[in-house]
Amino acid sequence: MSRITMTTPLVEMDGDEMTRIIWQYIKDELILPYVDLKTEYYDLGLKHRDETDDKVTVDSANATKKYRVAVKCATITPNAARVKEYDLKEMWKSPNGTIRAILDGTVFRAPILVKGIEPYVKNWVKPITIARHAYGDVYKATEMKIPGPGKAELVYTAEDGTQTRETIFDFKSVGIIQGMHNLNSSIESFARSCFNYALATKQDVWFSSKDTISKKYDHTFKDIFEEIFNSEYKARFEELGLTYFYTLIDDAVARVIRSEGGYIWACKNYDGDVMSDMLATAFGSLAMMTSVLVSPDGCFEFEAAHGTVQRHYYNHLAGKPTSTNPIATIFAWTGALAKRGELDGNKELSEFARKLEKATIDTVESGKMTGDLVAISTLENKEKLETLDFIKAIRSTLDGLPH
Repeated sequence: MSRITMTTPLVEMDGDEMTRIIWQYIKDELILPYVDLKTEYYDLGLKHRDETDDKVTVDSANATKKYRVAVKCATITPNAARVKEYDLKEMWKSPNGTIRAILDGTVFRAPILVKGIEPYVKNWVKPITIARHAYGDVYKATEMKIPGPGKAELVYTAEDGTQTRETIFDFKSVGIIQGMHNLNSSIESFARSCFNYALATKQDVWFSSKDTISKKYDHTFKDIFEEIFNSEYKARFEELGLTYFYTLIDDAVARVIRSEGGYIWACKNYDGDVMSDMLATAFGSLAMMTSVLVSPDGCFEFEAAHGTVQRHYYNHLAGKPTSTNPIATIFAWTGALAKRGELDGNKELSEFARKLEKATIDTVESGKMTGDLVAISTLENKEKLETLDFIKAIRSTLDGLPH
């Protein structure tokens, strides 16, 4: 069988640890035999980021702006232990945060539903899509340790030299402070991305923050969402029978738990980070969630929502068997290939991507799965497979599907 041709490359961002191993397995077994793959490759492994002073991350984001579609492997965001382990020059920032800031996009995350993996919240019968703002807040924060008594202030110096000051706290002892920022333009992009995605997928939008406590920072988010919705989207939402509403983050959590799902839950950056992991776990597994960063100008970066699976990687290095779930990483590849096919008018490529997704789900529903799913599946006949064996089982299922 001849391989499917591609006309425009994907931006390929390689990553770290066990997901880097899985990345190659997926390419070798599930993509290269079927697709004449064209990518512009960037190695975002931690050592190479260190060698390039993290320039490679910036280059990969700019390449995404050029080619409009990227697929990214999970990467390490180093802490002090990682700096020592990898002998790094410095504690580099999150590559995801860097890419999100450059693309100014919104991250949409949704669970992958399969028979036999029942949500822990029994009334969730439809997927819940998290829309995570992808700029600023704690991910771009400036932090300081306070060594002793003194006054900490927020100071804004205008271009003409005039200053505005607000006291943060009068310290009587040692402590810590953190300064966060955001941009109205980024919040506006976030709002439009959420509303556009809702129109495209025909889903309601919920937005939540904590404006009752954060009367300037969070309230600005609330006001911008409301203004853009009323002036640009309200009529189109009404035509499709869709709704938008705002509520406090704590009220939203209560509403989500009681709901049946089937909507977009828009969250600020940190809220979206936490809640997407909560939803992924509650729907079954962190390895069963799609994630796509969508920029306002139509760029797409697909990735898994989970980390690099460090513990399994150390087992792999020691020659021990691993049963790591590759499904979210497979769906990152299929999402990117399908979008590439859509943008290029390459129907064959998009159809292949959807067929690979079906093969993946069919394999799990047949009882063949990795250890994390065996532990929670309600299927009667289950077989735990090691990582590569599971990927090969998906390939067998894929070859058995109608051409």
